[in-house]
Amino acid sequence: MRTISSGSNAGRQAGRFRVRTLSGDGMRLAVFLLIAAVPQSAKTTESAPPAKGLIGTWQATRNFGPVLRGLLTLTRSEGHGLAEIAGQRIPFDASGKTIHCVFPGGQGEFHGALDPKTGEIRGHWIQPATVNAMRRFASPVTLKPSGKEHWRGQVVPLEDEFTLFLVASPGEHGTVQAFLRNPDRNVGVFLVAERLEQQGDSVKLVGHFRNDTVEQVLASDTFRPGSDGSEDGLSLYFPRARATFDFSRIDDDPASHFYARGKDPGEYRYCRPPTDDDGWPTGTLQEAGISEASVRKLIEAVVDPPATSVHDLDIHGILIARRGKLVLEEYFHGFHRETPHDTRSASKSLTATLVGAVIAHGAALSASTPVYRAIYGDDLPPGLEPRKKAMTVENLLRMASGYFCDDRNPSAPGNEDVLQSQTADPDWYHYTLNLPMDSVPGEQPVYCSANANLLGDVLSRTTGKQLPEVFQERIADPLQIKRYYLVLGPDDVPYMAGGSYWLPRDFMKLGQVMLNGGTWNGKRIVSWEWAHRATAPLENLRKLQYGYLWWSIAYPYRGKTVRAFFAGGNGGQLVMGIPDLDLLVAFYAGNYSDPVLYKIQEELVPQYILPALDEVTR
Repeated sequence: MRTISSGSNAGRQAGRFRVRTLSGDGMRLAVFLLIAAVPQSAKTTESAPPAKGLIGTWQATRNFGPVLRGLLTLTRSEGHGLAEIAGQRIPFDASGKTIHCVFPGGQGEFHGALDPKTGEIRGHWIQPATVNAMRRFASPVTLKPSGKEHWRGQVVPLEDEFTLFLVASPGEHGTVQAFLRNPDRNVGVFLVAERLEQQGDSVKLVGHFRNDTVEQVLASDTFRPGSDGSEDGLSLYFPRARATFDFSRIDDDPASHFYARGKDPGEYRYCRPPTDDDGWPTGTLQEAGISEASVRKLIEAVVDPPATSVHDLDIHGILIARRGKLVLEEYFHGFHRETPHDTRSASKSLTATLVGAVIAHGAALSASTPVYRAIYGDDLPPGLEPRKKAMTVENLLRMASGYFCDDRNPSAPGNEDVLQSQTADPDWYHYTLNLPMDSVPGEQPVYCSANANLLGDVLSRTTGKQLPEVFQERIADPLQIKRYYLVLGPDDVPYMAGGSYWLPRDFMKLGQVMLNGGTWNGKRIVSWEWAHRATAPLENLRKLQYGYLWWSIAYPYRGKTVRAFFAGGNGGQLVMGIPDLDLLVAFYAGNYSDPVLYKIQEELVPQYILPALDEVTR
């Protein structure tokens, strides 16, 4: 794949946003922080009238593309090829077994190969870096034969939208207090809005930045009161984003996605999840021994509370499966089963599953394989220190590599923010392999995203294949996953420590594989031993337990204790299995970088879901 630096076309396209990474997350965020900007004074004259006309709820949405999407066609003739999509037509070299189509201006790329068994061309589409994640993504594309030497297939890139909700309400002493909500990246926890001020048609959003008490103007522009029945208009220019957002009132829009289920959702009514072509058998709550009344209380706890703060729990989806059947599927705030969701660090559990799947299907790899031997073979770097020679695949899986890479320590050279921010070495594998050691492998676990990512190098070296191909072969195809978006590093290699986007029902399948002892609909994905050990409480880490890139926690349940394993990601991404209850739960949420996200596993699961169950003997 072609290498693209973070300062190339992707950076120019998204140049209106500057980036700050977030510890423990592994993804760059467009959080409206511009380090070089000079703070604007928030001091205003005493005569400035309050912005009472702005009281209400406002919404602004911007769509950043990408442009290239839709039908991709490839035509081949005597070693020459022609690719076409969305009016763009380019030649490509068709003489080899693989196909590489690179469209001009960094608009997109296709990488694939002809499958001689089916006659299809299968591969991945690489889209430009999104404004939201500031990374490129790889998504699967299958081109089917359509005549001699002609193939056609759909490119469905990850949609790059950015939505801001501004809530303005009466404050003390005639002021108008305000806060921002953003379902895409939760920028409101970084841009801490406090109030709106208005003078004439000029309006200012005043507040401060996270971890900074200095009050300043976060955004300013104009307010245009409606007249003759026209709607009010509000424009806000964010200098640290270099972008203007045009807001519209949504007070009278009962269907706005600001509300979990509309402004007046009415009484919740349970519906059995539909059977789709994704392999999930479905059933009802009653068949699964789950109280519908208790589930109603859970949904009401999500839907009913009024929005009062940026720190309100922002749930996007709740799914429950029991005894192998999907029995609850509910979405909120405009999300639905066809909306890909950012899984953040929950994708680390995918990496563990992929390692187990490669091992289960005969690769020359095991948990005890030395990491540097797997990557370098017999040609180990000269002078390699003994601790690195001793490091194993299991050490990486258990977050106990010994690297100086704690994600909570900004001084650690292997800290995720440091890794992603440095530009001296765009090869993150190479950078990680050269990190200094802090302890003996296996001795002291620390949460380190570089460990999970380095497993990608181990997998590609062991299989001799690129990671998207390995993922498609060992996870996507057997788990009946047709749509996903693998986040890419600066060298276009999938980042294996978090940030991939999945459809909610598909990501949940990883947990069901573990509950099933390594299978999905009768297909062996990982061995029973791997599924058991990956989800076992092997290490104490961050006041919880950790297995092979899966977390572990214990809950009291009817006078006893049940243990749960889960994939967890920033924002409230959770896929949790409880083997003793044959239960699988998935949550997707938008509380990125806010500790309120822990309420899902600490409150919603034990207070609403566990009491709803009858007992089951496995």
